[in-house]
Amino acid sequence: MDESRSQDSVTYRCTFDVVWCPKYRRPVLAGDIDTRLKEIIRQVCASKDAPILALETMPDRVHLPVVCDPKYGIHRLVKAIKVVQAAPAPGVRHAAVAAPNTVD
Repeated sequence: MDESRSQDSVTYRCTFDVVWCPKYRRPVLAGDIDTRLKEIIRQVCASKDAPILALETMPDRVHLPVVCDPKYGIHRLVKAIKVVQAAPAPGVRHAAVAAPNTVD
């Protein structure tokens, strides 16, 4: 996306390369988790009017080139994505919560 965007009195082209990974880069982003994460990222970016240039997930990291309004700020976009993706999906319990206590 090489086109500039504009608002009231500003023309801008702010493309950010956002990369994040799970703790200790554990390979946990696969299967249903990968699908749900991509869905969440697309929904949040669409709601914040932040076009995604590409979205790539590997088992140990997420790479998200995105265009973001400088007035809104990339930090707010990333925070919005992380807040939504940290919440469990409806009807899904966290594995640590669902596992019974086996300590004797």
